[in-house]
Amino acid sequence: QVQLVESGGGLVQAGGSLRLSCAASGRTFGRRAMGWFRQAPEEEREFVASIDWTGDSTYYADSVKGRLTISRDNAKNTMYLQMNSLCPEDTAVYYCAARPLVSRSTSDTAGDYAQWGQGTQVTVSS
Repeated sequence: QVQLVESGGGLVQAGGSLRLSCAASGRTFGRRAMGWFRQAPEEEREFVASIDWTGDSTYYADSVKGRLTISRDNAKNTMYLQMNSLCPEDTAVYYCAARPLVSRSTSDTAGDYAQWGQGTQVTVSS
């Protein structure tokens, strides 16, 4: 298994930027596809972005395309989410997630992920 810890959340004004990090423990991070999800109050958890095990293939929700960028550094066991042009609708708890070891491709389905972090709060003020 892999343990995941998110960081980098906070309060930012609309139009601002944040970079989230997801630090992974263990030796299998580099062989797993990863993803970011978010959950706003009283809303279902929704897909944000996913990246394959090499970092060469990415997939985004339509609502974040062109504003958010997912990336990973396998040497550092860390995944990132660069968030630009933030708007109040981006306010949510953001979770990183790891797919099972045998699954190396992207996915937008929460059920395809085996391990989850505890989440980091992102609040965008208008």
